[in-house]
Amino acid sequence: MNIQEELTCPLCLDLLTEPLSLDCGHSFCQACITANNKEPMFALGGEHQCPVCQSRYQPYNLRPNWKLANILKKLSEVNANSHQWQGGNVCEHRGENRLIFCKEDGKAICKLCVLSLEHQGHQTFPIEEVVKECQEKLQEALKKLTDEEQEAEKLEANISEERATWKHRMHTERQKILKGFDEMRGALDREERKELQKLEEDEVNVLDNLAAAKDQVAQQRQYMSELISDLQHQIRESTLDTLQDVINVIRRSESWTWKKPKIVSTKLKSAFQAPDLSRILQEFKELTEVQSYWVDFMLNPVNALSGVVVSEDHRQVTAGNSFMFRNVYPCNFSAFDVLGCQNFSSGKYYWEVDVSRKTAWILGVYSDLNRSDLNRKRSSGFVFNPHVNYQTVYSRFRPDNGYWVVGLQNVSEYNAFEDSSTSDPKVLTLSMAVPPCRVGVFLDYEAGTVSFFNVTNHRSLIYKFSKCRFSQAAYPYFNPWNCPTPMTLCQPNS
Repeated sequence: MNIQEELTCPLCLDLLTEPLSLDCGHSFCQACITANNKEPMFALGGEHQCPVCQSRYQPYNLRPNWKLANILKKLSEVNANSHQWQGGNVCEHRGENRLIFCKEDGKAICKLCVLSLEHQGHQTFPIEEVVKECQEKLQEALKKLTDEEQEAEKLEANISEERATWKHRMHTERQKILKGFDEMRGALDREERKELQKLEEDEVNVLDNLAAAKDQVAQQRQYMSELISDLQHQIRESTLDTLQDVINVIRRSESWTWKKPKIVSTKLKSAFQAPDLSRILQEFKELTEVQSYWVDFMLNPVNALSGVVVSEDHRQVTAGNSFMFRNVYPCNFSAFDVLGCQNFSSGKYYWEVDVSRKTAWILGVYSDLNRSDLNRKRSSGFVFNPHVNYQTVYSRFRPDNGYWVVGLQNVSEYNAFEDSSTSDPKVLTLSMAVPPCRVGVFLDYEAGTVSFFNVTNHRSLIYKFSKCRFSQAAYPYFNPWNCPTPMTLCQPNS
């Protein structure tokens, strides 16, 4: 659309007068669109339609277009000057119409003035050509300024948007900083409560022991006081008639043995030492960094004979009722195996698992070291390597078999499973200051490491497998064991 079309009212086909614009971008004379709005619009529920594009609008949507009004004002001034130039102004010297323009003098003259000595040798042009050229230049200048004005308007809008985006980003970063320091303060608060609880337990134990010792001493003192009193009485007042009483008192004194109570040491088991802030901050920073690699995937039972139930959203797994107390050969609970539907052959990946209220579970990473094993698992429901003697339920959970896992057994026994020289893995007991309700797993494929974090206990490191050999793709591994409580794959950044 050219400038002439933009400045023309679609209704009266004349230059716009007091232009009003709609949200659709079309503009009309105020009188034209007002008259158009007076037509009945019962079918539209009081709404009106744009005469050009038929989009609906309410009368209050009309707004003055000051930009077009300013352009029209400038154009009217240009036209007025043009009419003035072409209005046949009479030469004040010779009475002829001034139809010629003298370039040197920059003014309109008549044809007789051209022949005068005053304008001899000057460049002259027909006034119509000069007016036309001026109008074209004015139009060019107007278009240039209009385009620049529009560009400036867009730039202003972009700057406002960038400013709003920047403010939102700063707000988000500010919240992250506040949250991070709150979590670090929370970690220190938990350390403080733990130390105070240990001190309180020591205090109660020692005070109870001392109180019991005091009672024991007091009882023995009372008995000794009574015995001393009897001995003194017999020394002062004994006679032949009371000889038997004397003998009894002597026997009592000879059989008496002073028993000193056993008093526990009042020395502190360990003097308080301020927590290692660098360690806590390093652990906090490490988990914060690994959480940036949080990957979203779904759970997938490995075989058709699976003993687990996976939820409809494929994020929660529960041991099936039919397998809950069943003796599954070869006693390795492989019927409970669940893998992530996504496998990894490079890069870094992190995920979290909710294990709250579970009394048993195993999770970590499984790498398909032998393709035939996985095929047997899919067909039979078990992973069984004939070269490995599965003697216990833990036998297969070792890195040599492609498992880098940690687990919970018997409510409170946390273990990691490493390789050993025997067919059974080396079961390492893990100490947990706070039982984890949520466990984070971080896989660094290139570095060959699998790390486990106690998200519940201010992101402390549970265990880390190093020098892992992933000869094939690695899968997230889940095993709810025979505990009926579900384990849940957490949403990223939840």
